[in-house]
Amino acid sequence: MKAWIGAAFAVAMALPAWADVAPMGDDGLYKEPWMRDTFKDLREDLAEANAEGRRLVLFVEQRGCIYCHKMHEEVFSLPDVAEYIEENFFVVQINLHGDTEITDFDGESLSEKAATRKWRVLFTPNIIFLPEEVPEGAAAIDAAVAVMPGAFSKGTTLDMFTWVEEKRYELDNGEDFQRYHARRIQERDDGNFD
Repeated sequence: MKAWIGAAFAVAMALPAWADVAPMGDDGLYKEPWMRDTFKDLREDLAEANAEGRRLVLFVEQRGCIYCHKMHEEVFSLPDVAEYIEENFFVVQINLHGDTEITDFDGESLSEKAATRKWRVLFTPNIIFLPEEVPEGAAAIDAAVAVMPGAFSKGTTLDMFTWVEEKRYELDNGEDFQRYHARRIQERDDGNFD
């Protein structure tokens, strides 16, 4: 019995401190404290984000997604990442297979699952970054300034959020996200290509 307790303690001590994952909602999706519960009228969400001086971002996730779990466990739970997102972004979570009604920027009202099909989202997580102004009649995916499809490590994730927040997609300096990210890796000089 003592050996079992000792082994359990050793395993618990080996887990990283950031292994805490946000609570899960009734829909089976992780609910970070910085996610917004809205009526999912994207025009209203954009107006509210702008009023707060934040950027609107859509997190498309699904129940049972191991890559979503990985992002919530290993990236979004890190204090510096969570703080950066909370301070700079207005996050609306979208369920890939959900039935909650969304009103897209073009005025079309449809279920989450129909909207994600319209936006050509095939897998999760998929993070869609929106500009501060969306052209009239544009759908969310057509207005997006960047899309982050898939699970990435802390460095890549934070670099993408920073690149969008700093509006580097507008700069005519020849530094697209890949060049920006490569430069940030060198500046961090951590030897990891994350």
